[in-house]
Amino acid sequence: MHRYARALVAGKVVEGFLEEDAFVAGDIRHSLDQVRLVAPCRPTKIIGVGRNYAEHAAEFGTAPPPEPLLFFKPPSAVTDPDADVVYPRQTRRVDFEGELAVVIGVRCKAVRADEAEEVIAGYTICNDLTARDLQRSDGQWARAKGFDGFAPLGPCIVAGLDPRRLRLQTFVNGRKRQDASVADLTYSVPQLVEYISAAFTLEPGDVISTGTPAGVGPLQPQDVVEVVIDPIGILRNRIVAPAS
Repeated sequence: MHRYARALVAGKVVEGFLEEDAFVAGDIRHSLDQVRLVAPCRPTKIIGVGRNYAEHAAEFGTAPPPEPLLFFKPPSAVTDPDADVVYPRQTRRVDFEGELAVVIGVRCKAVRADEAEEVIAGYTICNDLTARDLQRSDGQWARAKGFDGFAPLGPCIVAGLDPRRLRLQTFVNGRKRQDASVADLTYSVPQLVEYISAAFTLEPGDVISTGTPAGVGPLQPQDVVEVVIDPIGILRNRIVAPAS
């Protein structure tokens, strides 16, 4: 099973594969302490799906939506595995939202659900960070979901996975906060690809973040968030206070 990744090697972003103790680019093996992993793709758009687990919808006092509830995160929200994320001054509550992310492999439009696998490059992890107070007060989600760094991605992309067999867990400072089977998605990955591609042309590297399960909660500066999906790995980020 290949775990495609990108890393900063001697000041240059290089494509390769992630092994347990090394980043491999061509014939060269780099110890992981000699490189810095970066986001495994550079999407033109990140399409999020709201309230796509029934228990998450219930914890906010709502039912699952009658159709997928979509929103965008800008490319500038993307940040790297192990990168620090700045807690914006404009908000008083930033929540973690661990999610399975679908990475598109080819330019496509109007894809049928039964053809979805043909356009998916693989799967990675996204932490759909959200300024919860602004989400409520703004009346729409662009600012709340779109701050710089609010879409950590990584650590790698794995092809050929069956999303229904994956388990997602999120830890904050080592304490488990989310634990769910991706099979519990209200709208499955093929359904999402069909619904989203009916509206938008998808480009290689674009990301569909499939929704978060129950258990979301607030973060504070110095908190470390880890979203875990085996065999993709661990997406780890630290929240930091804004510079004075």
